[in-house]
Amino acid sequence: QVQLVESGGGSVQAGGSLRLSCAASGSPYSTYYMGWFRQAPGKEREGVAAIQRELHGITTYADTVKDRFTISRDSAKNTLYLQMYSLKPEETAMYYCAADLRVLSLPALAATRYAYWGQGTQVTVSS
Repeated sequence: QVQLVESGGGSVQAGGSLRLSCAASGSPYSTYYMGWFRQAPGKEREGVAAIQRELHGITTYADTVKDRFTISRDSAKNTLYLQMYSLKPEETAMYYCAADLRVLSLPALAATRYAYWGQGTQVTVSS
């Protein structure tokens, strides 16, 4: 019902920047709740940032990325973005885009909140 394709990952040095993109299709884009997650080898998937439906546009960030990451969405392009600054080696992970159409009483950064996931894009930060 919803297809998500991430891009923009790569290798950067500590302190560098990257912008991830997530192209969405399959349902009216404006109805999506969306989020970015990451998962490092041997670790659980963690929520990084989330944004509500466009009518509200409320954003939520993990404490570890506040003031360094920005989540945004472009309706004209049906695309979600994650702008990342001042990247740290410990943020090396696979980054995933997630989406859902439902109104749920779950935290915005809970992985269980989202039914649809992309395939991920790798971010590697070297020291």
